[in-house]
Amino acid sequence: MKTKHFKIVSAIAFAALALNSCDAPTGAGAGYGAAAGAIIGAAATGRVRGAVIGAAAGAATGALIGRSIQNDEARRSYPPPPEGYPFARPTDTPGFVRSPYPPHRIVDVRDIPPGELVRDPSSDGIFRNP
Repeated sequence: MKTKHFKIVSAIAFAALALNSCDAPTGAGAGYGAAAGAIIGAAATGRVRGAVIGAAAGAATGALIGRSIQNDEARRSYPPPPEGYPFARPTDTPGFVRSPYPPHRIVDVRDIPPGELVRDPSSDGIFRNP
């Protein structure tokens, strides 16, 4: 009986790794998380249902961790902007400025010190906080 469970858990773990053809951290994290979750779930419960639940939880956690790694790498690899950016125009509301780029939307800069660079979310233009 135990060998049957071990074979099923091993097959699930192998399938999770074999079907993982993505080189991105999200796919790799999900595959490795599913394999680890299946092994832990089967070891803890001794049932196939525990292996399936563990695989699902491990895959979800691995995908979230992989996505976080991708976001961090994207932030680090983005080139620093050159100098000479326009200043935003202050509004009547403290902590909010009007973007110098069309469509001149209001941007929340409450946590950004004066003089720092800010990215306008609507136009992707970079400006300085007044």
